[in-house]
Amino acid sequence: MSITGAIVLYSVTWFMTLFCVLPFRTQSQDEANHVVPGTPPGAPAGEVMKRKAWITTLIATPIWAVIAGIILSGWITVEDLDWFGRLKN
Repeated sequence: MSITGAIVLYSVTWFMTLFCVLPFRTQSQDEANHVVPGTPPGAPAGEVMKRKAWITTLIATPIWAVIAGIILSGWITVEDLDWFGRLKN
């Protein structure tokens, strides 16, 4: 795996983890009984992105390390994932 491949794999892993982490423990403005005029009631009540980014990083890094280790060890290769190539034969 090249450096570029590792960075792309980490980015994809990080963003997929972020989308899983975002809904947890998020309080809407409606639930907090403080809706700011001009915003939807379902908008988050506080600034939580910095904390969510740190949590995402702490979760995504070991997931990325496991996936990168599997790829680098050769346990799963591109040929194993090439479903279309198998169907042609």
